[in-house]
Formats: sequence, structure tokens, C-alpha cells
Amino acid sequence: MKNNMNEIIAAALLLLFLLLIIAVLPVYSWAEEQKQAVPEQNSAVKQAAPATTPEQKPEEDKVTGEIDLSVMSAYIWRGYEQTRDSIVVQPAVTVSYKGFSINAWGNLDSRPYSATDAKYSAKYTETDWTVSYSRKLGILQITPGYIYYALGAPYAGATAPLDSQELFLALGLDTILSPTVTVYKEIDHYHQWYFLFGVSQTFEFNKVISLKLAASASYLLSNDETTYAKYDSNSLATTDKYNNFHDGTVSVSLPIAVYKTLSVTPTVSYVFPLCDDARYEMRAYGKRGVTNPSDRDSSYLYGGVTLSYTF
Repeated sequence: MKNNMNEIIAAALLLLFLLLIIAVLPVYSWAEEQKQAVPEQNSAVKQAAPATTPEQKPEEDKVTGEIDLSVMSAYIWRGYEQTRDSIVVQPAVTVSYKGFSINAWGNLDSRPYSATDAKYSAKYTETDWTVSYSRKLGILQITPGYIYYALGAPYAGATAPLDSQELFLALGLDTILSPTVTVYKEIDHYHQWYFLFGVSQTFEFNKVISLKLAASASYLLSNDETTYAKYDSNSLATTDKYNNFHDGTVSVSLPIAVYKTLSVTPTVSYVFPLCDDARYEMRAYGKRGVTNPSDRDSSYLYGGVTLSYTF
């Protein structure tokens, strides 16, 4: 019954996403026709490039960047529950110059979860470093890059996971729904391919408030059954490699421009498995302390707010 309810919620959120696009798109398209079109930067790279007209000279290349601070009710990564029953604080800094970007992102778990109700103090559990280069060819944006995941222990005294490294290639179209396809290849310890397809649309109500709708779907192809195995219906690992669709995400956010360089964005996201194989695996990696892994959660509703400063 719980599985059916999760699927009903996921379908309802996807339907709401499509209905909102259908309802708002005609108004949005009319508004776009009334003003000069300004291409929207693809979300894969956070770089700010001022638009120019034929009468204007392009501004001199300069360093741009963004500082973010997110406070979220959970940390869910690619469908895997990383925290439970705690608030997480996630700072991030991005610096860009001539298409090149360097990003640092971290996660602080305010109350690490314990299945035995042990009390742990706040723990900084992860720091990710991303280096990328973005180039636009017409409406196509191409972004290759590299990510280093520096993983810490989930709580004091625990063993830290092995660090991870990935290469990725993102392709995005500057058109309606801003479709993107990103391919990630792990090259260190957790041998797998992760394919992510996403769409998003932002509707500007006025100069202060916007509505952003986003959805994504993924496919996981494992090269190693010891790190990414296929799980059975009891959420127990088999000797087969995982090779199937994985997690889906639907998000709604409300960017609010507090000042020309400062914004606040409340966000709500729902993450769910795209197939039974994903459900069994996501349960196996869940944090909920129960006797049977199959009793853990495989879908998550969480949210929070992000404060952003651009320069």
C-alpha cells in the first residue's frame, strides 16, 4: 500500500508540473514576444554574462561568482538518503572566468542519525570540488568537467567512506524547458555510469519573484557488483550489477530577488524510485534503523531555503 501511495504522489506531482507549464506557458510566451529575448544561462554552469546588442561593445572579461548557503531538511543524493531527522547546512562557492568554473560545496549534518538513538554532535561530512569549462554553440551549451568527492565519516568515531572522483559531460539546449543531459563516469572506487536527464522552466511574475519548476530522471549502469549491486525484493544484494532506471526528482522553487546581487530561494523536492530495482536498492542504502532493509524508505519529500550572493 505504501509503495502504491508513493507512486500516486509521484504521478500527481508530475501531473501538477505539466499542468502548470500548460497553464502558464501561453502567458509566458506572450510576455517574451513583447521584449527582446535574452538567452537564459544553462543551470549546469553558474556564470553571469551580460547580454549585449549590436550597438554595444562586449564588456571586458572579468571574474564572476556566486556564494550560496542552503539550509535543508535532508540531504538526498541521487536517490540515496544521506541524513535523517536532522537539518543540514550546505555552503557553496563558485568562481568563473572565460567559461572556466571552480566550485566548492560542503555538507554539515547538524545531528547525525543513529539507529540506536546514540547522541552525536554535528559533523561536517563532505566537501566536493568541481572544475568545469562551458562553451556555447548556438543554442547548445557544452560543459565537460571533473568532480572530487572528499567524504568524511558520518559521525565521530565512524569509518569514513572512500573518496570518489567523476568525469562528466553536460549538454544543454537554450530553448523551452531548458533540457539537459549529463553523463557522469566514476573513475576511482565506485565504478558506474550515471545518466541524468532534466528539464526546468522559470516563470517571472515580476522583477522580484519567480517560479521555477524542475524535473529529472536518471539511469544507473554499474561496472562493479561490489559497489553498485542489483538488490532483490528483500533489499539484499545479489551478485548482479545494477543496470536500470534509478531515481526521479520533482522540484518547485520560488526565487526572490532581495537585492540585485542577493536572492532567497525556498525549495521543495520529492525524490522517488523509477522502477522496482531502484526501490529495492534505495531502501538498502536508507538510514532508517529497522530489522529488515525492505522496511526502509525509498522516496523522500524534503525542502529548505538557499541564500545566494552573486558578484
